[in-house]
Amino acid sequence: MRARLLAPLACAATLGCSLGQGEGEVYSSRLRAADCWDDSYDMRPDFFAAVPYRNTLQIRVQRGSDLQEVSDGLSVLIDDVDAIRGDEHVNKLDVDLSVGLPPGVELPGSPPPTPKPAGLAPLVHMALYLQRSCHNQNVVLYAVDGTIKFQALFSGDPNETDAADKYTDATFDIWVGDPRDAGLGNPADAIPQELRSRVTGAFRFYFERGQPGQPFP
Repeated sequence: MRARLLAPLACAATLGCSLGQGEGEVYSSRLRAADCWDDSYDMRPDFFAAVPYRNTLQIRVQRGSDLQEVSDGLSVLIDDVDAIRGDEHVNKLDVDLSVGLPPGVELPGSPPPTPKPAGLAPLVHMALYLQRSCHNQNVVLYAVDGTIKFQALFSGDPNETDAADKYTDATFDIWVGDPRDAGLGNPADAIPQELRSRVTGAFRFYFERGQPGQPFP
């Protein structure tokens, strides 16, 4: 079941991606993770990576540059970069965008999710992984509600030369939880409110092409 939950945010590890410096915050006044964490949480990220693939973009905001399997970090999957960047007349920059579970995140025995009307499905999906704080427990908390706002977003072109189009600047306010807490037979986003955690933060960095990054959760 865990592998099934992690698959939607897998990184296309064969592609070049940005690695390294930027600025960011990932904070929760009370983060809940079963048998691991129930207290305030401040990641203090200092490592930022992005992997473009066709019109999608995967971003990793992490504490330290170790392998993901031994690190704490935040992964962000953007389904349609062009839909957010748009053009100078019509775009979704500086707009609160809904964040939700990606297609395919579901528990065995759960009913298939009801498809959302075109234009209403979230373009952005996020997950908080706690592999350092929770050691070998493989804890990943998925964003089931909330918003993210991009003031700027990397174009997704690995060969981009314009500095302005390499820049990503975003703030977010999301609710995360473990889909297993929804209970068998329920949609994965039916996590009780008392088992969800509010996480806020931001990240700002320039894309710089480098070697492939480690897989995302």
